[in-house]
Amino acid sequence: MIVVAGEALIDLVPHEVGSAGSPSRGATTALPALAPRLGGGPYNTAVALGRLGSPTSFCSRVSLDAFGEALLAGLRAADVDVSYVQRGAEPTTLAVASIGADGSAGYSFYVDGTADRLFAVPRRIPDGVRALSFGTCSLVLEPGASAYEELMRREAARGVFTALDPNIRSVLIPDADAYRARFKSWLPSVALLKVSEEDARWLGGAPEEWLASGPAAVVVTRGGDGLSVFTRDGGEVSVPGVPVDVVDTIGAGDTVNAALLQGLAARDALSADTVAGLGGDAWAEVLRFAARAAAITCSRPGAEPPYARELGADGGIGG
Repeated sequence: MIVVAGEALIDLVPHEVGSAGSPSRGATTALPALAPRLGGGPYNTAVALGRLGSPTSFCSRVSLDAFGEALLAGLRAADVDVSYVQRGAEPTTLAVASIGADGSAGYSFYVDGTADRLFAVPRRIPDGVRALSFGTCSLVLEPGASAYEELMRREAARGVFTALDPNIRSVLIPDADAYRARFKSWLPSVALLKVSEEDARWLGGAPEEWLASGPAAVVVTRGGDGLSVFTRDGGEVSVPGVPVDVVDTIGAGDTVNAALLQGLAARDALSADTVAGLGGDAWAEVLRFAARAAAITCSRPGAEPPYARELGADGGIGG
């Protein structure tokens, strides 16, 4: 069982990228129609893991509103266990996406008083958990951020494999220096760190520095140019991206998270020691699997991760 902890929200995505909707009376600029889509970095990671066939549980706090019900339905449809999802009467967080000409996504957020911010640390997580994944807004917005941080530290201390994707949303971070210091404080409790090139620049660090602080491996994604892994022994493995007609990049990084965990699980490598000792050929297979999975997500609108049958391989073994 892999547990994904973090926010579930609704992405409001332009219905047709580059199209203008009908202007309201007196408006001087047309606004695009926005389509609600299930989202949130951890939520997308959980759905992607479920679709890839990995036993997965989602640990979060979700609204009792109609959006919350739809989010739970999406998890169940992906065979993700929801018994560790807390519920609340507060509204669901909304993220309004803007899509660039190259398919890249930017976001503005509506987060005040929303349900996922009130997450409380569970007394226990599922028995037999193999890995615990964290990231994105849930580690920024208080008071939930402190609860997720406590869960990360507690489970890492008892030997659970932890994965972190900070997935920086700078618009939500009021004090960048304080967040960077907090990020560094997490690293001793992290076994696998995944960052985008943009995240790395914003954080102001480098894989070698982060590896010295705790993680067994650091994966850096470069969009269409592929991704690389850096390991404690000084190893570095890179693979190219998979060419695809990009509709948008929503959920691509979250799909990479899931594919990395699925690929490592398929090799019985969900421990810091086994990850640190994984050979270059095995890492190349895992990274190629993640690149293929992300490419499929980019080929369709919103966060729609692939199913295992679309990839034709189990965790990249032989793929």
